[in-house]
Amino acid sequence: MSNQQAQQAQINPGIRRRRKDTDAAPEIATLELHAWGNLGDTLANFEDGVINVFGGIPGERVRARIIRYRRRRRQHVSAIVGEVIDASPHRIDPPCAYFGACTGCQWQHIDYDHQLELKRQRVANALGEYPELRRIIVSETLPGPQMFGYRNHARFTIRESGMLGYINRLTRRFVKVDDCALMHPWINEALRALQGKAAETTQLSVRYGVNTGDWLIQPTMHNPDIPLPTGQTHYWEQMHDRHLRIASPSFAQVNTPQAERLATIVSERLRLDGTETLVDAYAGVGTFAVLLADSACRVIAIEESSAAVNDAAVNIEGITNLEFVCSRTEDYLDSLDDPPDAVIIDPPRVGCHPATLDALIRRKPKRTVYVSCDPDSLARDLAYLVAGGFAVSSVEPVDMFPQTYHTECIATLVPAVTLPADGQPEDTPL
Repeated sequence: MSNQQAQQAQINPGIRRRRKDTDAAPEIATLELHAWGNLGDTLANFEDGVINVFGGIPGERVRARIIRYRRRRRQHVSAIVGEVIDASPHRIDPPCAYFGACTGCQWQHIDYDHQLELKRQRVANALGEYPELRRIIVSETLPGPQMFGYRNHARFTIRESGMLGYINRLTRRFVKVDDCALMHPWINEALRALQGKAAETTQLSVRYGVNTGDWLIQPTMHNPDIPLPTGQTHYWEQMHDRHLRIASPSFAQVNTPQAERLATIVSERLRLDGTETLVDAYAGVGTFAVLLADSACRVIAIEESSAAVNDAAVNIEGITNLEFVCSRTEDYLDSLDDPPDAVIIDPPRVGCHPATLDALIRRKPKRTVYVSCDPDSLARDLAYLVAGGFAVSSVEPVDMFPQTYHTECIATLVPAVTLPADGQPEDTPL
């Protein structure tokens, strides 16, 4: 290996390169990292603009490999840290050998306490974009019980000779992976069993029931050398004392232990006493609805995915006070005969449809708990609801995704009240 090739391998180890790239010297630049950007990257001035830099921390001075590519007729430039000249006190050695080659984890190089604070700041900054939300105090991020080995779902890309791995977000190159630090140990065992044997497909999904030992591998593999059954249509998971069926297309949280804690917090914030009508909007396979059915008089779950509703039909068997509706939340919520006492909103990353927010404003439930995986869409929707007569009583980040920049968040809302002159009543923003 030439000196140039050795330097390139050090800057970005593990990336499989086309033959024409092997002799090309990498473009290296010394950069000052001055702020956080999108997707967990840092920002640095370079040439005539600002670029995203993977693997840095603001305040650091680094040598980084410059990545240039064209997309939609535009030239894009980014960088990957290769050498740290002046390190942040929060920098640690990432334990994964693929860090930098695989961009699935953005923050393995940051100590965990600082990751939690960055996520709290991320939520606070999103709220701060709206004047009506700036007084809200964001709670400290609830840490995950496991920093590694927590993911119950992996989606692998398949390349030549049936190799399994990931695509680097910046270079768009395939990275063969034999062990993923975020995956549950069983998924890594399955990965090694499938490695080099899955050439009949280009994508492979592996899902595992952490509390049941059940699994799902899709699509069906026909290679007789694969030692695991594949092609399952669903698998089973247990949360608290309930078994849940989850089909391949259905959504489920990837961190089962933290999802159980999430459900507990949602229950605590709703403060149900058994007399209420509870609506679980964007209900998925019915996790919240099933777990909270014993605490409410009536539960109505709304979900538009037919696959998830089919799962829910199995999951709610024997629960007599729970009804599941296959519909879009924005179409159904406002059609209820009686206004609900409590509502859970757990929308996709894009947030709620405006019609859903309008229905909440008209119905004014006594308590609404909004579960979000995107601080920006959460802040946008909270500002809309506050303008419509709600008050935000708490915002609590929950770390469902350690070692990444992603943040789950629970916001609790109540109808706004007039503040007394001598203080704040319970359930009003701090």
